[in-house]
Amino acid sequence: MKSPILGQAYVARSINEADNRLVNLFPEITPDGGKEAAYLMRAPGLRLLASVGDGPIRGLWTYNGQAYVVSGNFLYSLNNNYVATKIGTIEGTGPVSIADNGTQMFIAADPFGYIYDQKSNTVSPIGDIDFPGSKMVGFLDGYFVFSEPNSQRFWITSLYEGTQIDPLDFASAEGSPDGIVSLYCDHRELWLFGTQSVEVWYNAGLPDFPFQRIQGAFNEVGCAAAYSVAKLDNTLFWLGADARGYGVVYRANGYNAQRVSTHAVEYSIQGYGNISDAVAFTYQQDGHAFYVLNFPTLNRTWVYDVSTGAWHERAGFKNGSFIRYRPNSQMVWNDLIVVGDYENGNVYALDLDVYADGVEPQKWLRSWRALPTGANNLKRTAHHSLQLDCETGVGLEGYNYTDTQDILCQNGPSLLCENGSPLILQQQTLVYVTGADPQVMLRWSDDGGHTWSNEYWRSMGRVGQYGYRTIWRRLGMTLKLRDRVYEVSGTDPVKLAIMGAELEITGTNA
Repeated sequence: MKSPILGQAYVARSINEADNRLVNLFPEITPDGGKEAAYLMRAPGLRLLASVGDGPIRGLWTYNGQAYVVSGNFLYSLNNNYVATKIGTIEGTGPVSIADNGTQMFIAADPFGYIYDQKSNTVSPIGDIDFPGSKMVGFLDGYFVFSEPNSQRFWITSLYEGTQIDPLDFASAEGSPDGIVSLYCDHRELWLFGTQSVEVWYNAGLPDFPFQRIQGAFNEVGCAAAYSVAKLDNTLFWLGADARGYGVVYRANGYNAQRVSTHAVEYSIQGYGNISDAVAFTYQQDGHAFYVLNFPTLNRTWVYDVSTGAWHERAGFKNGSFIRYRPNSQMVWNDLIVVGDYENGNVYALDLDVYADGVEPQKWLRSWRALPTGANNLKRTAHHSLQLDCETGVGLEGYNYTDTQDILCQNGPSLLCENGSPLILQQQTLVYVTGADPQVMLRWSDDGGHTWSNEYWRSMGRVGQYGYRTIWRRLGMTLKLRDRVYEVSGTDPVKLAIMGAELEITGTNA
């Protein structure tokens, strides 16, 4: 029988109902001619491009054919060969918000504000006496639009001149008495996100202050995290909050908030405590449009795929444990999806043909109910075998040598022996490189996911063994709840594509 390994992440409040984790894997639908209706792909690895400053990477931006990086307390330019040049100082420690008007770049560093002039290649603090500080910034119809920290007010600069601010060029988001958390300029409209509401303004060309509120473009759903607002799929996504609760992810549908998170994702997020520091970025790769939502306090990352409507987890892997996903910001540069590290100055390319995160391994994991929904009759079953239907023969070529003792080889592998003659290797022994014989680790739980068995390893096949079967046998009987959750995982730096899982079981009358 087919075991339902495919699908999205869904760990319910009761894991006895659903304990379906999906880490560093995401589903892709195959509408025509596929072996199955979908399969699980491995998330892109992180290919190191450059180390820029001491980090962390607080923001990335491109305009007029040039890339810029805010790393630590400095702004850098990045050329086509990923060589960084320091430009100037940017105060603060948190993420930055960036916009440009074609000649200048405004960097909002809460509460600081800076203008980078591309012509002179200099960055300077905004020195206008009327500058009130800035948290978020956007560009609309020639104006930089920025929010004043800890207030209901937003401001505009002079037309195409970010260094000049009129003391009367501000307005307040007063549809609700909540302060502005974030703002975003989209489709020539200004979205103002409060703690409990969202309202939208536009450039009406008025003589004193050009912007005014769009009548009816008001929503009583607010924003829980300033840096969670990001554009994707021709609309806006954000982590929401309102007078009734928090921790729901929304997308804009017209001027309305449309919920896209699941109960399981919301249960997880609402258990994190502080979510106000959540940071999001978006990217598109092979037609998949991803909203990546990082939670720094809890070291967790959730990802929503617009193309499938499915959620999965992303994670780094260090010292034997999952940690927060390393990318913290994104830009497209040199035809690559470039991301910056939240911890250091590393800048990476998101690469689907790389299967590690820089120098660290990338661990993938999938857990799922052994039986399809509604198929469990609460009787014991004997599990005879489980076969992972995946692309095999993906092992890496090559060998490593490590120092041991003298070895006499006769009629052994041609790599060690010349023309079948004895060959003595001094202080060397043959060891396969990591990934030459890629392994999948299986374990299971017979109590709904509360406790787990030991790991049982099986190969995915050495390079070229395309007919190899990754199969486990004699898996015992279900006990206790007459239920079983399986989990497979791996860390080898090889391609992974999971089409399904075939389970052979027999039932009992007990």
